[in-house]
Amino acid sequence: MSAGSKKKLTEAEYLAIERAAEFKSEFFNGEMFAMAGATYDHNRIKDNLASVLNSRLAGGPCFALTSDMKVKVSKTGLYAYPDIVILCGEPQFGDGSRDTILNPAVVIEVLSPSTEKYDRGAKFRQYQKLESLNEYVLVSQDEPICERFVRQPDDSWMLTSATGLAAELCFGTVPVRVALAAIYEGVVFPDAPVR
Repeated sequence: MSAGSKKKLTEAEYLAIERAAEFKSEFFNGEMFAMAGATYDHNRIKDNLASVLNSRLAGGPCFALTSDMKVKVSKTGLYAYPDIVILCGEPQFGDGSRDTILNPAVVIEVLSPSTEKYDRGAKFRQYQKLESLNEYVLVSQDEPICERFVRQPDDSWMLTSATGLAAELCFGTVPVRVALAAIYEGVVFPDAPVR
């Protein structure tokens, strides 16, 4: 091993470290990636949306969980902490610890400047390998825009966008419509959109 190369972790080593850690890290290809803390607006958006989802899904087979639940993409080995996942039916866990979900129906990420490129690109390509996943939703933090990607029968993904506080985010996997005004309640937008 050269002086500059890093030892790759096994999945078992990652899980042992992660379960004892004070801070969350994602894992891919033998490496752990520490997660940065989120801003007030990021957390407000995530919590607003999760609250509405759980109130509308109450009593049914589906429910939402927020960013303390890991998701494993078994086909690629990625362990990630999505902002919100929607599960329908019995959760499938990675092992007996019940801290890693294998079968989300919907994954929702609130975009931040440091993660937007990854969330739109490599991470989305990883999530597409989840056979259970039917929808992937990206929620902007800087302006009222929600983008919803829906898996099609041919495994392609169709994009629909909801833009503006008067618009609604309409899910297909679960019978829920959420006003963007409710998602962005309490959020102050910058003067100009950041892109």
